[in-house]
Amino acid sequence: MEEKNKAIFAVGNQSVKLPMPIYIRESASIVGEKEGKGPLGSLFDMVGDDELFGCASWEEAESTLQKEAVTLALGKSRVNKNDVRYLFAGDLLGQTIATSFGLREFEIPLFGLYGACSTCGETISLASMVLGGGFAQNVMCVTSSHFASAEKEFRFPMEYGGQRPPCATRTVTGSGAFLLSTEKGQQPKALITGVTTGKIVDLGVKDSFNMGCSMAPAAADVIAANLRDFQRQPSDYDRIITGDLGEVGQQALFELMRQRGFDITSNHMDCGMEIFARDQKGTLSGGSGCGCAATVLSAFVLKKLQEKVWKRVLFIPTGALLNKTSFNEGQTVPGIAHGVVLESC
Repeated sequence: MEEKNKAIFAVGNQSVKLPMPIYIRESASIVGEKEGKGPLGSLFDMVGDDELFGCASWEEAESTLQKEAVTLALGKSRVNKNDVRYLFAGDLLGQTIATSFGLREFEIPLFGLYGACSTCGETISLASMVLGGGFAQNVMCVTSSHFASAEKEFRFPMEYGGQRPPCATRTVTGSGAFLLSTEKGQQPKALITGVTTGKIVDLGVKDSFNMGCSMAPAAADVIAANLRDFQRQPSDYDRIITGDLGEVGQQALFELMRQRGFDITSNHMDCGMEIFARDQKGTLSGGSGCGCAATVLSAFVLKKLQEKVWKRVLFIPTGALLNKTSFNEGQTVPGIAHGVVLESC
């Protein structure tokens, strides 16, 4: 029996076909002022007018983002927090403190996760498999990032006033929360049908500002694995959506996919390129951070699926696995990505 289940649900080397319908029943997105002035500003559920969100520190502000996003998603779904079996959550800060301090009041069993900027894909992947295995009926996924807290964690405090090169991306201030369920509910946003788990891929990039090029190889690896495992072509997806590559990383991804025999130029979309306008001051190559893919998924991608403008997309948040210590010790910047297949209901 175990071998039979393995043959049905474990697809290829890196993918899983979910054994039952898993729905994104509801979602919520909260962003900062700069994100609210971008092209998707009117689609977010909440836009802050104070980057501190009324808090005393950047870290506390990010915790507030997660707390409010989960509260908003629960309110929109009309599901009581006591009916949520697990929280799958993470952020960019050391020991995921935005998550632990932001979600402690909910008193819901928590899986604290870290995949850098790919964490949204990691949370949804693992939550989907837990639901598919029959271990829960409702789970909540949430991730966040904050421009100022991330700069403080990975580079220099804001007071330092350091300049960044054009290839750099700007960490998105925002949080996205998703209620996943085995129950359809009134108007589900989308259906999760498959997962492709990424591997650590390192092509030797050492520039910590050029995260797009450090993450592009991992994105290419996951896309190729998904197409191979599910025996699909890029055209089988209305959109192949990466999370955080930006303009520089997108060009690297196109070249890496061409080397694998695939052309994704016509249906590729990057959340980091969508959340900010190209002429928006200070955004450089685009957006990144745990909150980038999560807020764009909630506000924009799920809307397209719910309206059946898109029938099937491959959603791939991407992460750069570094910190100040590894950078100062001269290490490379490995990348990772996690793919989730989303379909309209």
